[in-house]
Amino acid sequence: MGAIGNTTVTTGWYSREGSPNPLGVVWLEEERAFNFALYSNHATGVSLLFFKPDQLAKPCRRIDLDYLVNKSGRIWHCRVPESDLAGAVYYGYQVQGPQGGRKYDLHAFDEQKLLIDPYATEIYFPETFDRLAAIRPGSNVGKAPLGVLPSVKEQEAYPWNSDRVRFHEHDLVIYELHVRGFTRNRNSGVEASRRGSYLGAIDKIPYLVELGITAVELMPVFQFDPLEDNYWGYMPLNFFAPHSQYASQQCNAAREFRQMVSAFHHAGIEVILDVVFNHTTEGDEHGPCYSFKGIDNSSYYITSGDPEHPFANFSGTGNTLHTKNRHCVRMILDSMRSWVNQYHVDGFRFDLASVFNRRGDGSVSSSQSRLVAAIRADPVLGKVRLIAEPWDAAGLNQLGRAFPGKRWLQWNGLFRDDVRRFVKGDAGLLPNMVRRLYGSDDLFPDSLHEACHPYQSVNYVNSHDGFTLYDQVSYNQRHNWINGEQNRDGHRENNSWNCGVEGDAGATDEIMKLRVQQAKNFCCLLMLSNGTPMFRAGDEFLQTQHGNNNPFNQDNQFSWLDWDRLKEHASFHRFFRLMIAFRKSHPTIARSRFWRDDVRWYGTGPQIDWSSESRQFAYHLRGESQYDVDLYVMVNADWHPHTFSIQDYDASDWEVAVNTAAESPDDIHEAGYGPRVRSSQFRVADRSVVVLVSCPPACREKADPALEGPPLKPR
Repeated sequence: MGAIGNTTVTTGWYSREGSPNPLGVVWLEEERAFNFALYSNHATGVSLLFFKPDQLAKPCRRIDLDYLVNKSGRIWHCRVPESDLAGAVYYGYQVQGPQGGRKYDLHAFDEQKLLIDPYATEIYFPETFDRLAAIRPGSNVGKAPLGVLPSVKEQEAYPWNSDRVRFHEHDLVIYELHVRGFTRNRNSGVEASRRGSYLGAIDKIPYLVELGITAVELMPVFQFDPLEDNYWGYMPLNFFAPHSQYASQQCNAAREFRQMVSAFHHAGIEVILDVVFNHTTEGDEHGPCYSFKGIDNSSYYITSGDPEHPFANFSGTGNTLHTKNRHCVRMILDSMRSWVNQYHVDGFRFDLASVFNRRGDGSVSSSQSRLVAAIRADPVLGKVRLIAEPWDAAGLNQLGRAFPGKRWLQWNGLFRDDVRRFVKGDAGLLPNMVRRLYGSDDLFPDSLHEACHPYQSVNYVNSHDGFTLYDQVSYNQRHNWINGEQNRDGHRENNSWNCGVEGDAGATDEIMKLRVQQAKNFCCLLMLSNGTPMFRAGDEFLQTQHGNNNPFNQDNQFSWLDWDRLKEHASFHRFFRLMIAFRKSHPTIARSRFWRDDVRWYGTGPQIDWSSESRQFAYHLRGESQYDVDLYVMVNADWHPHTFSIQDYDASDWEVAVNTAAESPDDIHEAGYGPRVRSSQFRVADRSVVVLVSCPPACREKADPALEGPPLKPR
């Protein structure tokens, strides 16, 4: 700073020209000014527009940036004193640039389009917001979403009060939930003003704690287009702003999101975000131009070089983010750090993560993914929980050792498919089932070179993408007509079985009993498997979507959790809750390492039958190395009962902990309260799972007469 007479003059370069770092907009308290920075490799001109809340059709201030003053490398920047903004609250950009371009430099500049800052931390949608105005060429001023200038209040530190949660290990149980659908239904028990919001999720935390959940995986909460036919949120508009429509008050999304995370943490629950860094809501050449397209199309998206279909579409949604571009990688890293530092999230689940291994021309790189390598090297991001959906929509599947993130957890689609088929009764699944329960060492080998861990396998039977658990046992075919795509969307093959009749119409009591038993089998096998269990919200009380396996656009009671089913299926909910508790109380199940010498595999007798038509197996898992009791598990997926010979019967006394064929409350017992086993022969009902635990000394005096007597004869 210098002085001429009594006038103070700003002489600092950055104060006059702005700084290229950080990107986005930041408030500088000492200068009472905002710094703006925008990356564009191909722009020839950039203008910054400001708007008042009561004057959205016309900017109150416009600044045309001069590349000789306001540009450093590929970053356009400026600094604007608060006093120069005339009460403006919102901002946006207009960007000029060349038309057409070379084969892979496809430009989409429209100097009249009002564009969102990719780094905006809050998005405002005016009442006149119009998605079609972003699709048509020409001006959309007054109809466009806008970035919100950060206020001084927002710059103040949120009172987190040491909220950091413990990093769960053997007790990690992931609950996949949709913030809106979780509490939107009026029967959720949440106050009307909080239903379907971040605050509504807080109100259900006691329920989650009782259920035994230790991590929630939130379906996408990045801001997306509220006018798009999109309920799930897998079409992000921006990577830094929480979705404002999930707040009880749209202008308060950031604070309410922080409140939710803090509340989860104080309950001992980790928060994992399902993030979409592979595509955006802008779609292909027919989609809207909100931000990335108009700022620098070929830097943000992979272009195909095909004039008929110029956007590469490895995401299945119209475009693919260009994660081989250095700036694109920087933006993703900045976004992740923002969610960790500003919102205290504990990890990320990456949608279609194999896209990250695509080159600029769409081919698959044989080397390390630039993005994955950058995440590993980052001092902040290298410490958070990372989960990959290790495939993309164009057929690339890198499940297991093929995925470039060697320490990442991965959604194990093979576990899902094998368990579904086995419980359904398909033949030839025994070797696969042993592998899946063991921890999928065929996918995550612990060889000297690979040194993988079984917990890297995120085991699941059902997720948002597909049938609910109840629909898995109630429908053979998808029923997606309501989606408006002529029942052509969603998975064609679900490996499901309706137990005798399609849907609920005509389902007898016998069929309903079998469905519940099959659902118990799925729950039981999931919780008995080495690895990290995950299930979708509502499966614990048999939520249904009436056979729709892809309700991506159903923001209604069709998709919202129906909490009346919690009462209707209270017995099943009890089983699910106690099965989670059983897993968490037995660290011998979920280990950092494979079971190896602690497990012995059997059939109904001493030898397991590996033939194609065999559907029975048993195993004895010793717990001494984990300071735990022993488990003996008998699995019968056949439609006939089978008598199992307990091979280690003489080694210790056993009690029945779980029997999925039994009626509640005898289907699962709390520790020390199960009936004693008095014979080495145990008859396992058709389509059921039985779990025995070695009886601690305190329970050895009690016995169940029903389980005593002479050995049962094998069939």
